[in-house]
Amino acid sequence: MTSTYGTPRHRFRADRTLMIQGTTSDAGKSALATALCRLLARRGHRVAPFKPQNMALNSAVTIDGGEIGRAQAVQAMAAGIEARVDFNPILLKPTSDQGSQVIVGGQAIGTMRAAEYYRHKPALLDEVIAAHDRLSDEFDHVIVEGAGSAAEINLRAHDLANMGFAEAIDCPVILIADIDRGGVFAHLVGTLAVLPETERERIVGFVINRFRGDPALLRSGLEWLEHETGRPVLGVLPWLENLHVEAEDSLSRAEDSHHESARLKVVVPLLPRLSNHTDFDALRLHPDISLKFCHTPEPGDLIILPGSKHVRADLDWLRARGWETAISRHLRYGGRVMGICGGYQMLGHRIIDPDGVEGEAGESDGLGWLDLTTTLKADKQLRRVTGHCLLGGAPGTPLTGYEIHVGESRGTGLRDDIFLLEDGRRDGALSADGRILGTYLHGIFDRRETLECLLEWAGLKQPQPFDYDAFRLAEIDRLADAVEESLDIGQLIPGARPPQRP
Repeated sequence: MTSTYGTPRHRFRADRTLMIQGTTSDAGKSALATALCRLLARRGHRVAPFKPQNMALNSAVTIDGGEIGRAQAVQAMAAGIEARVDFNPILLKPTSDQGSQVIVGGQAIGTMRAAEYYRHKPALLDEVIAAHDRLSDEFDHVIVEGAGSAAEINLRAHDLANMGFAEAIDCPVILIADIDRGGVFAHLVGTLAVLPETERERIVGFVINRFRGDPALLRSGLEWLEHETGRPVLGVLPWLENLHVEAEDSLSRAEDSHHESARLKVVVPLLPRLSNHTDFDALRLHPDISLKFCHTPEPGDLIILPGSKHVRADLDWLRARGWETAISRHLRYGGRVMGICGGYQMLGHRIIDPDGVEGEAGESDGLGWLDLTTTLKADKQLRRVTGHCLLGGAPGTPLTGYEIHVGESRGTGLRDDIFLLEDGRRDGALSADGRILGTYLHGIFDRRETLECLLEWAGLKQPQPFDYDAFRLAEIDRLADAVEESLDIGQLIPGARPPQRP
């Protein structure tokens, strides 16, 4: 293989499986994996995403009825296939600073502290390898995303997320680093330096991500890097302004939005254990909406209580920061309030956790704005749903979404449900005055028709059309186009077919 910068380098093959590892978290692993899935699919290959172990509170429900990390669901979308549990065989959903719910093969097996989980890891590696081998037998290519940093030497024992997995299945690794953070050469050379020789040999090249400007300005540094490490720089990926690819887990103030044409302000409490914040992507990208995630209350037209991985603890957090009083005042002045999943449970009279499903066993008073009581149970409800929205006397409005929850809610408030599902069930509750709405369904803003129906309920008349599904696919293609211009896919993955022309 010849590097981009002219120095002859060793040839490698990634006939089936190629793994992408990073020098840091958020170096660009998910984005590059997504782009490669899209590029190979556009060239006519059958390609599957894979992440051995994921730690994230953003998750998705698969076609085979399990739960995986959101990033792998997005990568499946990029590959043009349905998400399935084998794409992410182990998912960790933090419930506290010390413990996480452990999901294996799409199903929760319990909550574990770190030391307990480490004891399970040798057996879990077998689960991971079996899932990968099934995909490798079925697909032309498997694009694997590592987790965190490849240089986390304190986690090397029984590692199954990065080099431990690569060693187990004997696959090549690309190392990606984010130049926008600064120190990119130190990140790459330093990562190599802390790896054992056998792991270091697996790294077949580097990708530098998020470069602003003319890549020619990097030439001297890239030539030094290749000479110093003996490995090629496979490409320099550009900074893509305002690129939207659904986030795996992190949420920053950059996720807030304000559009000049905004006519509705949405406020979302930034709960410590907020889950599935991708629920709000369609809202914050909508040209008629400004959206803000807040630690402390701020005025707005619509307050949405989001999902939570520890509902009672996050409810305590809300009260401690004055949200209960602020929401009462908001309602008195005619505002609207919505709760999704855990936020829906908070809107009821009581939350009961007799078995300590989300923490210490006990009960908590809810906010009391919907007439319902929720009991948390160990069996998690995982469903993709379709149906119709009943708001505004429009039962023909189509609906899609998914359920991920451990609660069962009962009460007279459920008589005024708002979603009729295709399996005959009903979901949600609406207050007598029509200004408070709750639902267990995630992803209900993603479909254009349902989004418009809910925005009309919130007070936004005749919202501008916005098709989020089409938008995110266009953004995936924008990312894939940039990667295709920056990397030689034919050299990177021998056997990759040339791009298919329309």
